[in-house]
Amino acid sequence: MPRRTSGLAALCLTGVLLAVSACGGGSSGGSDGGAVELRFGWWGNNDRAAATQKVIEAFQAKNPGIKVKGSYTDFNSYFDRLATEVAGGRAPDVITLGGAYPREYGDRGALLDLAKTGLKTDKIGAAALDNGKFGGVQYGVPTGVNAISLIVNESVFEKAGVDLPEEDTWTWDDFKRIAKELAQKLPKGTFALADPTRTDMLDVYSRQRGEALYTADGKVGIGEKTLVDWWAMTLELMNAGATPPASQTAELITQPAPEQSLMGRGQAAMQFDWSNQLSALSKAAGQPLRLMRVPGESGATQPGMWLQASQIYSINAKSEHPQEAAKFLDFLVNSPDAGKIILADRGIPANSDVRTAIQDVLGEPEKAQATFIDALTPKAGPPLVIGPAGSTDTPKILDRVNAEVLFARQQPAAAATDFVQQVGTAIKQ
Repeated sequence: MPRRTSGLAALCLTGVLLAVSACGGGSSGGSDGGAVELRFGWWGNNDRAAATQKVIEAFQAKNPGIKVKGSYTDFNSYFDRLATEVAGGRAPDVITLGGAYPREYGDRGALLDLAKTGLKTDKIGAAALDNGKFGGVQYGVPTGVNAISLIVNESVFEKAGVDLPEEDTWTWDDFKRIAKELAQKLPKGTFALADPTRTDMLDVYSRQRGEALYTADGKVGIGEKTLVDWWAMTLELMNAGATPPASQTAELITQPAPEQSLMGRGQAAMQFDWSNQLSALSKAAGQPLRLMRVPGESGATQPGMWLQASQIYSINAKSEHPQEAAKFLDFLVNSPDAGKIILADRGIPANSDVRTAIQDVLGEPEKAQATFIDALTPKAGPPLVIGPAGSTDTPKILDRVNAEVLFARQQPAAAATDFVQQVGTAIKQ
């Protein structure tokens, strides 16, 4: 699940409300009678791009009448560019989305109803499939399944002489104690973790208290008291040197790639992140890393962790070749050949047959992800309430307000009120 996303203001431009009927029935060939060309957009680093290109080549070998042109950028830039492309009628035929974006774009008529394409989804679990279904319309299918987690560099713990937490029982107080102990023993420039303030962690923290970032009827669900407690904790960690100073945190926000993170540089003992990031972070760090459950689960009102579609594949409603786009999408999610190339980079495959097919070719990080998801499944909380239209602005709102807190320009209580008000305004627009 993406950490930082951008607003869709550009979608308000004239002509964005695209009718699904505009895609027609598609065609079997290009305008010159040659191969159909599809465009496929995603976010990620060079490793993901290389693997995706191999998948494209495998698809084209089986479908010589269809050519696929891939296009990607880093996470922070992806949604800004996509909003501009959709507004201008130039979006890719197959689009990668996540979080609230399938609803955001779907409600604006920019995505095809996949039920009309005949795409097979019978091997994909209902919980994951529902991540792309809103208002009874299947706007997208999951690339895979993952969960928010704590990624741990055991060697940093060992060098500091600090014991690993007991993941089944540890509390947020235990988390603070361990982070502070690490801060006292780690060398300068190495931290217990980066600042943990991100929307998915607010969801975890609030769900453990019986709340959620959003309510089922599309309102702000997180309480101001919960936000105050969160910021009191993160300020305590920063002041203890367990997390970087505010200026470094502000810089890290602009560096989303795994190899740019503190964990990827070997400068952090812990990092809250999605389980499918284990492989990329392990490679960047140059050593094995470990997945653990987040603090506070055992004593919570309800489990805060949940199973979620890693990413969502959707089809542009304005695609001139919807049938071919659906064929490519089918290959991405239902083909063992594609699964053996992608492995767990986009989460543990949502298709059960693909999961079985890749078991023997998974590397150690991917096997660790599968084991983690299997262990979490019976312990996970209820499905996440996906944010309503406008909620894609929330991550940027959180970044701005969090900076005010970390730079001591705003106290947690005022910041909590400000955050709730700003998000409330964004989702009412």
